[in-house]
Amino acid sequence: MTPLDVNFHKTALVLIDLQQGIVASSNGQEVVEKAVRLVRLFREKSGFIAFVHVDFHDGADRLKPATDQPVPVIQPPDGWAEFVPELGVRPDDYVVTKRQWGAFFGTDLDLQLRRRGIDTIVLCGIATNIGVESTAREAFQLGYHQIFVTDAMKAYSQEEHEATCRYIFPRIGKVRSVGQFMTEAGGAE
Repeated sequence: MTPLDVNFHKTALVLIDLQQGIVASSNGQEVVEKAVRLVRLFREKSGFIAFVHVDFHDGADRLKPATDQPVPVIQPPDGWAEFVPELGVRPDDYVVTKRQWGAFFGTDLDLQLRRRGIDTIVLCGIATNIGVESTAREAFQLGYHQIFVTDAMKAYSQEEHEATCRYIFPRIGKVRSVGQFMTEAGGAE
């Protein structure tokens, strides 16, 4: 395993879908607790943070492909897309609202990162094999270096989480735990 060389002026933390509705539906509180540690480290080191959530304007902006396993369309409850309060999202934080799985397509995330000279992203969030993996594949195609903090991620099944972490992430970036990342990046552990 090649050691990390984290330059916080060129590295962004990208948190995927740590919003009330998704965290609640996935029992993702442990992921939130680990993500909070990463947020604190990036704030301490003056690193850039992108808080990403999925939300829809009026429902007409949802993807509606013909599939063998359709996702039921429900009216999300109030507060569904709001970030969990533990993250401490501030009014001046950078927030990405996406309308599909990945955080790059149809958003200005790439523009914001490039204008800041960021070439590396640290990814975590829910769901490992959906929003996180889709964002990771997009970032790979855009040429970003990536660090995947896999214990700060969760899928809707352990098999889905493990498949992505084992077969996809090592091919497009570096895989670490929160503890490993904190130690290698110079954060207090």
